[in-house]
Amino acid sequence: MNCRLYLVPAPLGDNPPQEVIPPYVYTVISHVRNFAVEDIRSARRYLSKIGFKGMIDSLSFYEVNEHSAQEDIEGVFKVFAESGEDMAVISEAGLPAVADPGAALVALAQKAGMEVVPLSGPSSLMMALMASGMNGQCFAFAGYVPVRGEERRKRLKELEARSRKYSETEIMIETPYRSDSLFQDILAVCGPSTRLCVAADITLPGQYIRTRTVAEWKKTGLTISRRPAVFLILA
Repeated sequence: MNCRLYLVPAPLGDNPPQEVIPPYVYTVISHVRNFAVEDIRSARRYLSKIGFKGMIDSLSFYEVNEHSAQEDIEGVFKVFAESGEDMAVISEAGLPAVADPGAALVALAQKAGMEVVPLSGPSSLMMALMASGMNGQCFAFAGYVPVRGEERRKRLKELEARSRKYSETEIMIETPYRSDSLFQDILAVCGPSTRLCVAADITLPGQYIRTRTVAEWKKTGLTISRRPAVFLILA
């Protein structure tokens, strides 16, 4: 297949795209008319801001999000493959296909031998790691930890043990409305000398990135509220 699947980065929050999205991104995808997105309304707004304004109604959008069944995603891919035209995947924030529903579409493209073209943009995971002062040579992305208390605490203990064994930075994310509860569980489960970095609102005006030991965090406390955050631990 000669058509390409472009992976298009998006801002991590409500800030002007030109501050975090390289100008070349629009140049590369200016010909694309088919987009797989998490939310059509926000994708239309974003594309209008980076250069598609005036032609937005000529674009075709297909939703691929956490509610999409595998057969729905396969249906989107079939439309894409049969059209013979390039398509782009856009996440709601940051880089698509990383802890993101777009990964399923990328997997289908790879299986079909299609060219997948990743475009550079902000990654909350890598930016948090960069600023944490933790081990950037040995790290692992643990994704979302379990929601339920007992399962979550068990998983946190496992991650801390792995971090201690391999001197490995463990990177976690959580939905914003559960950030504070995850923060408290980390303090309750991890040892006092384990280092914890909380990176919230990355690239936004209220950006907050701090690394302290669990013992220090217990003294200072922190309220994250509903800000998107990345959590990193190093035992």
